[in-house]
Amino acid sequence: VPCDFVMVAAGNLDAIEGMHPALRSRIRGNGYEIYMEDTMPDTPENREKFIRFIAQEIKNDGMIPHFDRTAIDEVIHEAKRRSNRKGYLTLKLRDMGGLIRVAGDLARQEGAELTTRRHVLEAKKTARSIEDQISGQMIRRTREYELAVVEGTEIGRVNGLAVMGSDAGSVLPIMAAITPAQGDGGNIIATGLLKEIAQESIKNVGAILKRFTGKDIRNIDIHIQFIGTYQGVEGDSASITVATAAISALESIPVRQDIAMTGSLSVRGDVLPVGGVTYKIEAAARAGIRKVLIPKANLGDVLIEDEFLSTIEIIPVEKIDEVLKIALVPDNREMFLDKLKTIAWSTTRSILGTDISAPRTVV
Repeated sequence: VPCDFVMVAAGNLDAIEGMHPALRSRIRGNGYEIYMEDTMPDTPENREKFIRFIAQEIKNDGMIPHFDRTAIDEVIHEAKRRSNRKGYLTLKLRDMGGLIRVAGDLARQEGAELTTRRHVLEAKKTARSIEDQISGQMIRRTREYELAVVEGTEIGRVNGLAVMGSDAGSVLPIMAAITPAQGDGGNIIATGLLKEIAQESIKNVGAILKRFTGKDIRNIDIHIQFIGTYQGVEGDSASITVATAAISALESIPVRQDIAMTGSLSVRGDVLPVGGVTYKIEAAARAGIRKVLIPKANLGDVLIEDEFLSTIEIIPVEKIDEVLKIALVPDNREMFLDKLKTIAWSTTRSILGTDISAPRTVV
């Protein structure tokens, strides 16, 4: 192609959105826009490419020892973790290159002939992102000041889970309270620096409450508070947490505090997949939580570190009624769960318009 020069520019989507339209139209008019994936399928061919990348980073550094098979396997395992997707490897190679160099530096400081899995594991503890360090500090402080509740029961309080940045999980307590209506009533009022998608998810929870409690909420307001969300809240992964807290407050049924949960929620009560489940589970384990509820569709995405395997139980769920059955205190929940069956039967009968028999509980 006849030209005076070739320009190759790289940027993120937010940079594209902020680009001057005249400049962007010239790029599109005289060149190509290419969207780069941040993951690739975990295939033997792509694993070979990743091994080649490790060798390339070692050669470029010129000082660190080569990696043995155990170290290579651990780097590939971490690439799977960081992809946040079942059956994929991350393509955020700058971050992975940093991990490789730190592991190699640790081996060189020891005078080791080869970098091993132990060095890679130690590098993962050393080369932590700012978000991961902040998350760890927050968890430590909440435990110091007994702000984290991980045992007993409470009405209207649920341990949610969130992700800070791309690789740091955190425990996100959510509280719900019922007050007499102000104005028109029937409002769900959420606080905690909620961003657009998070605000939309709160509206969906309103539909769930009407369907699953059968209550007329026009004479009350439901207040939802996200605790300690100084960085703001985005996404809908707290939907099942908000719904559980609100139902607990509406029905005065305590929630177990040794459980944490994450999951999006459809207006029909389906628990939908979310991102960052591995990091969320690890944050719950660090906080002393014993069980985590995650969407069943995310079960294949879980790749927690070995140190957490024996400390936490992972429970996959598909419906909000499964969440309630596990999270609510047994002594108080049975009457409510029976009411759920009656509401579901009444709704089905209304839709079908036929004379069907009411469900019976068989013991």
